[in-house]
Order: sequence, then C-alpha cells, then structure tokens
Amino acid sequence: MCEILAARSPEPFALDALWELAAGLERYGLAGYAWGVAWTRPDGSLDAYRATTAFRDDPGRDAVGRTETTAALVHLRRPSRFSWLGISDTQPFVADGGRFAFAHNGELARHRRFRGAYRAAGRIHGRADSEVGLRWLEDAWALRRPAPELLGALHEAMGGSANLAVLEPGGAATLHAGNAENPVFAFRLAGLGILSTGVYSLDRSLFRLVAPGARDRRLVGRGRAATL
Repeated sequence: MCEILAARSPEPFALDALWELAAGLERYGLAGYAWGVAWTRPDGSLDAYRATTAFRDDPGRDAVGRTETTAALVHLRRPSRFSWLGISDTQPFVADGGRFAFAHNGELARHRRFRGAYRAAGRIHGRADSEVGLRWLEDAWALRRPAPELLGALHEAMGGSANLAVLEPGGAATLHAGNAENPVFAFRLAGLGILSTGVYSLDRSLFRLVAPGARDRRLVGRGRAATL
C-alpha cells in the first residue's frame, strides 16, 4: 500500500524538484508511514536516504533535497502490516554491491516460500515481503537480463498484486506495472521524465490532484514495464 515515483533527466536536477510531486502522492495515496529516495551520484553509482517518518514530517528531506542527480527513485510507504514498520523494511533498498535500488508496492503473495532460505543465509533483516523480493532479484541480476524482464520474472515467481521498480547505476529507472489497484503512468513534468503510481485510484486522478502540469501522459499496461 505504497506509492512509487521515478524520475530522470539528461541535465542535473535537485531532488527537491520532486518534493511537490512526492507530497501529493503521499497525501492522496495510501502512504504516510515512512519514505525513502535513491539516486545516482555524478560517477553513476547509487546513494540512498530512508526515514521512518512520513515524508511530510521528516526534517531531513530539506537537506537531502539539495542533492543534485540525473535520476531518482522515491518510495512513500504504507506497510501491508503495521508489524512491518521499521528501518530494515523501509525502501528503496540498495542491493549488495550497489548493483541497483529496488522498491515495491502491493503484496508478493508467495514471499514465504523464499524467506526461509534467505533468512538461513543471513540475508533477511526485516519482516516485509519487499526484502524477500530484493534478495530474489539480487540472485537473478547475475543473469544480466534487461530489468523489465527480471521484474516480470520476479512478479511471476512470487505472484500477488504488485508494482516493482529498480534504479540502476547510470540512471536507468524501470517500473513494472502489476498492481491491479494502483495503475502506473508515464509522463513528462517540468523537463523530467516521470514514472509514477496512480494514488490507488482506477482513473487518472493522479493528473488532476497531483501532477496537473504533466504532458505526454500514458498508462503503462498491467503486466508491462516502462523504462526511463
């Protein structure tokens, strides 16, 4: 029950250029319990910031907002279970070795089938299904298949109604649309390419309430992925 936002531009932008959009997603979507952002550094590597407060209440967002980047992935959280609150389950996650950043919303129905093996290997630190998805994707990443294919394979393996996102070193951002209750849209806003979930509204209220200035708007079909 979260919202996801990815942005990319050929020119550097400050992260706080996304804050109005993030605030709208949190306000109108089912979020407000934690948030985080991953971004690319000038050398193409990934960095991240996560907080266990709502985006609107986090004083740290002002400092991180001054960071310049060319690509970012924002996650605004509402856990499926409140027992899953905590920094270990706050997203986006950055994979081991900085290979990608990962975020998810909805529910991965078969995550328990995989959790035990990852826990036994010391790779599970939280309680949410999202971290299980991260570990699966870390293992699959070695196959060097395109991110849209890997996200589709992850969704097929774990099932459920879920949107899945990755940000790669260098800036490629992919969002897989697989949540039946929260559509994914691609659009342009203030010179940025944007992928965003749709505030759990099965219409285009995202553009009326959150991003009225968006242009080149299109729906990403369920089961498909879009990459910036």
